Amino acid sequence: MRLAPAAALMALALASQSGTARAATYKWVDEKGVVHYTDKMPPEEVNKGTTELNKQGVPIKKTDPAPTPEQRRAMALEEQRQRELAKQQDDQARRDRALLSSYTSESEIDLARTRSLRTIESVVQSSKAYTEQLARRKAGIEAKKKTEYANKPMPTPMERELESITEELARQDELLAQKQKEVVAVNARYDADKKRWRELVTSKGGEAALLSDVNALPAPATAPKK
Repeated sequence: MRLAPAAALMALALASQSGTARAATYKWVDEKGVVHYTDKMPPEEVNKGTTELNKQGVPIKKTDPAPTPEQRRAMALEEQRQRELAKQQDDQARRDRALLSSYTSESEIDLARTRSLRTIESVVQSSKAYTEQLARRKAGIEAKKKTEYANKPMPTPMERELESITEELARQDELLAQKQKEVVAVNARYDADKKRWRELVTSKGGEAALLSDVNALPAPATAPKK
């Protein structure tokens, strides 16, 4: 970095000793690395970093240079990341409060799981029963098609019914597949809830609740004596 000419430095020293000296001087560096001392910043240099000196030449204020477009983009991305992180933390805190207010023991979480699975199982059983009815009706129509209508066209209403049954069977298959996925999702959710509940209770000194839950479990069966 090159320094300003000696004359400029001398003028600065004289100004600092004069009773009519300026109240402050600005020190800044141009794009060529030359250090300048001026009583005000040139308009074309206002975005550069400056150091304000008092009349004794002591730095009293420093102004950082204006950020570049790349730096502004990076700062905007970081601010967005921080906002998203804060939102995630708020969401987690809200879920934690709901979890603690919903359950007082792990057995209550298991009970809620059982109720959810029972609801899904009820839909599954209904779908399976309906599918069996459709399958029997379809088999009956196809049997007639092979016997009564082997050598002549099957009546249009019967053809339409067969087509409708086939489409409904496909829908029921999709429903059963969806319910199987729901069972996996429910188990995963309640497993996660139980794990998080245990972490929260333990962190709050609630080990007694965990112990009482364990003590409530039935004792393991012993082998009968011979």
